[in-house]
Amino acid sequence: MYYPDEVVEEVLRSNNIVDVVSSYVHLKKQGSNYFGLCPFHNEKTGSFSVSEPKQMFYCFGCGAGGNAATFLMKYENYSFQEALQTLADRAGIKLPEVNYSEEARKREEHRKLLMAVNKETAIYYYKLLRSPKGRKGLAYLVERQLTPETIHAFGLGFADGAGNDLVAHLRSKGFSDDVILEAGVAVFDEKRGIHDKFWNRVMFPIQDLRGQVIGFGGRVMGDAKPKYLNSPETAVFDKSRNLYRLHLAKRSKANEWILCEGYMDVIAMHQAGFTQAVASLGTSFTEGQAALLKRYVTTVCLAYDSDEAGVRASRRGIGILDSAGINAKVINMRPAKDPDEFMKRFGKEAFRERIRDAENSFFFEVRMMEGQYRMDDPAQRTAFHRAIAGKLCAFEDEIERDNYIREVCARYRISEEALRKSVASYRRVGGGNPSYGRAGVTDSSYGKSGGGNPRRQQSVLDGQGDGNIPGDIPGGEQRRRNERKDTAAGRAQRCLLTWIADEPSVLTAVRPYVGAEDFDEGILRKTAEYLFGALESGAGQGCVAAVIGQFADEKEQEAAAGIFQEHLKGITEKRDRERALRDLVYTVKNDAFRRLMQSPEPPSMEEMLRAKRELEKAGQAKFAL
Repeated sequence: MYYPDEVVEEVLRSNNIVDVVSSYVHLKKQGSNYFGLCPFHNEKTGSFSVSEPKQMFYCFGCGAGGNAATFLMKYENYSFQEALQTLADRAGIKLPEVNYSEEARKREEHRKLLMAVNKETAIYYYKLLRSPKGRKGLAYLVERQLTPETIHAFGLGFADGAGNDLVAHLRSKGFSDDVILEAGVAVFDEKRGIHDKFWNRVMFPIQDLRGQVIGFGGRVMGDAKPKYLNSPETAVFDKSRNLYRLHLAKRSKANEWILCEGYMDVIAMHQAGFTQAVASLGTSFTEGQAALLKRYVTTVCLAYDSDEAGVRASRRGIGILDSAGINAKVINMRPAKDPDEFMKRFGKEAFRERIRDAENSFFFEVRMMEGQYRMDDPAQRTAFHRAIAGKLCAFEDEIERDNYIREVCARYRISEEALRKSVASYRRVGGGNPSYGRAGVTDSSYGKSGGGNPRRQQSVLDGQGDGNIPGDIPGGEQRRRNERKDTAAGRAQRCLLTWIADEPSVLTAVRPYVGAEDFDEGILRKTAEYLFGALESGAGQGCVAAVIGQFADEKEQEAAAGIFQEHLKGITEKRDRERALRDLVYTVKNDAFRRLMQSPEPPSMEEMLRAKRELEKAGQAKFAL
């Protein structure tokens, strides 16, 4: 997909990324950047950074990064065109007609083709349910007390018992077998060839945030296994980034959402007016889905089955929600088995009361724990109380922990003094949070280094951390370990590009000695080309967002954003900065010389001599900053 560069840059310039991101994520300023909890992975302490000068975001924990458009693409699951249109609307800018690069055009066309297969399949199943062939499916839905309005609103359908009726229909619409198979609505085997994946099932279309069909779930008629069959993951269907009926739940005004286990539970909730109900997509609830929920609500009520398996699923879900920073509650379904049955037996007003009385997740888990002990045995009761003390240690906030201690003591008749001592003992044994050392290069490393000394440069960059991850940011330690596997030259290249992005005047100083061709092929070289080109055409510090926007692929944008996080730390003196810059330039140039000499086709004598002269020139460079 292609818009003229000047249009993209104008839209990005007209939207402050801090304003864009803060409408989704709570940000707090720390130094020159803003930090918050990453919306793309679960964390309790903010490692998500937004740079106003560079107009970019980056997560030191999971590596997500990019500009304002990238953020909307990841957060809202938008295409680039949709993200740019949203930003243009915010800034009051009218976009021209979109053009496409060849690669982006093919990718977008293929995506639209898969979506078209899903849409046509949903229509086919919808019509089949209302035909004589779908009589059995429709009878099942009516028996489940679904109204015609609900059946219509949810786009419910039916896959009959035929082997390849859907495949034949899709072929008649012009879709190729390859596309039909890739969309996940058909399968292939040697005996039967290509045939329908779903048959003899009531069909539940699964939609994305924009209401477009991306997959299906099917409930079998009768006792065959599996009871529920779901679409495989495809280029348009990622289970971890979707929840059943999320596109409707996000429109609800409810402050607390309801998380169910199955499609029918969600449909029963919506039919009764609880449009804040969602469900995982045929799999166990995942961390990715918790991160998705966190975008919309801070409290989730679990409405799982009341049997033993449902209790286990609730306890697992509580842990996942807690890790995501979401307050979890548990709705008591008994004596009903699940929300669907509860609604039929007791009605929506009774369910509304159950929501109001939903149990705090901590006390739900304590109550479940209690069943594992014999409370008439002093030893068992003591063990139970100690188990409670262990759970109370999870509360880092003193006020919150104090409130829970008081309530636990009142409920279970425990001595408050004894419980506090036990909790304190557990916390001493468990220790505090890990303390991370500050990453980066020490202020003395470069100040004492000799210009153009590759061995000295190696010692400065190796084993010192990557210089881009503040040590007190969670996830930094793991990423530092990963980065130590990187080469000194790779880190030097990223450091140099970050320095130039932060201080565009540095490019003028280093340009006689280093060019984009001296960087590693791939993302680094392309980033250097885009950055050098932007700055040499008169762009300022804010051009980083536009540089990131030059990459069409989301993963490439994240990689480019990661490049601009490689800072040198602790170097403030003018003399030390000048020496550090010379060392970086020499390391980049020296690595380029090494690659030239090790290339499959050896350079000519003229090329080798020219490269050697350029390397010597870089080693003798003197910079005035």
